[in-house]
Amino acid sequence: MPAGVPWPAYLRALAASLLAMFAGAETVHRHYRPDLSIPEIPPKPGELRTELLGLKERSSKVHTSQQ
Repeated sequence: MPAGVPWPAYLRALAASLLAMFAGAETVHRHYRPDLSIPEIPPKPGELRTELLGLKERSSKVHTSQQ
Protein backbone atom coordinates (compact mmCIF):
# COMPACT_ATOMS: atom_id res chain seq x y z
CA MET A 1 0.00 0.00 0.00
CA PRO A 2 1.06 3.63 -0.36
CA ALA A 3 3.58 4.85 2.20
CA GLY A 4 3.82 1.42 3.80
CA VAL A 5 0.36 1.58 5.40
CA PRO A 6 -1.11 -1.89 6.02
CA TRP A 7 -4.41 -2.90 4.38
CA PRO A 8 -6.54 -2.83 7.56
CA ALA A 9 -5.47 0.72 8.39
CA TYR A 10 -6.04 1.80 4.79
CA LEU A 11 -9.54 0.28 4.74
CA ARG A 12 -10.42 1.84 8.12
CA ALA A 13 -9.38 5.27 6.85
CA LEU A 14 -11.36 4.74 3.66
CA ALA A 15 -14.46 3.67 5.60
CA ALA A 16 -14.13 6.63 7.99
CA SER A 17 -13.80 9.11 5.13
CA LEU A 18 -16.82 7.66 3.32
CA LEU A 19 -18.88 7.74 6.50
CA ALA A 20 -17.90 11.36 7.14
CA MET A 21 -18.76 12.31 3.56
CA PHE A 22 -22.21 10.70 3.71
CA ALA A 23 -22.93 12.15 7.16
CA GLY A 24 -21.98 15.64 5.94
CA ALA A 25 -24.15 15.32 2.86
CA GLU A 26 -27.10 14.17 4.97
CA THR A 27 -26.61 17.06 7.40
CA VAL A 28 -26.58 19.62 4.58
CA HIS A 29 -29.61 17.96 2.97
CA ARG A 30 -31.59 18.13 6.21
CA HIS A 31 -30.52 21.71 6.95
CA TYR A 32 -31.40 23.24 3.59
CA ARG A 33 -34.47 21.06 2.81
CA PRO A 34 -34.42 21.11 -0.99
CA ASP A 35 -37.71 21.54 -2.84
CA LEU A 36 -38.12 18.26 -4.70
CA SER A 37 -41.45 19.08 -6.30
CA ILE A 38 -41.15 19.27 -10.06
CA PRO A 39 -44.00 20.94 -11.98
CA GLU A 40 -45.38 19.04 -14.96
CA ILE A 41 -45.23 22.13 -17.16
CA PRO A 42 -42.09 24.24 -16.73
CA PRO A 43 -42.67 27.96 -16.21
CA LYS A 44 -42.18 30.33 -19.12
CA PRO A 45 -39.22 32.69 -19.03
CA GLY A 46 -39.95 35.47 -16.55
CA GLU A 47 -42.71 33.56 -14.71
CA LEU A 48 -40.48 31.85 -12.18
CA ARG A 49 -40.21 33.98 -9.06
CA THR A 50 -37.80 32.94 -6.37
CA GLU A 51 -37.38 34.61 -3.02
CA LEU A 52 -35.39 34.13 0.13
CA LEU A 53 -37.95 33.44 2.85
CA GLY A 54 -35.67 34.51 5.70
CA LEU A 55 -34.90 37.78 3.94
CA LYS A 56 -38.58 38.41 3.28
CA GLU A 57 -39.49 37.88 6.94
CA ARG A 58 -36.66 40.12 8.12
CA SER A 59 -37.49 42.91 5.66
CA SER A 60 -41.18 42.86 6.64
CA LYS A 61 -40.22 43.17 10.32
CA VAL A 62 -37.99 46.14 9.49
CA HIS A 63 -40.77 47.90 7.59
CA THR A 64 -43.30 47.41 10.38
CA SER A 65 -40.91 48.60 13.07
CA GLN A 66 -39.97 51.74 11.09
CA GLN A 67 -43.56 52.96 10.79
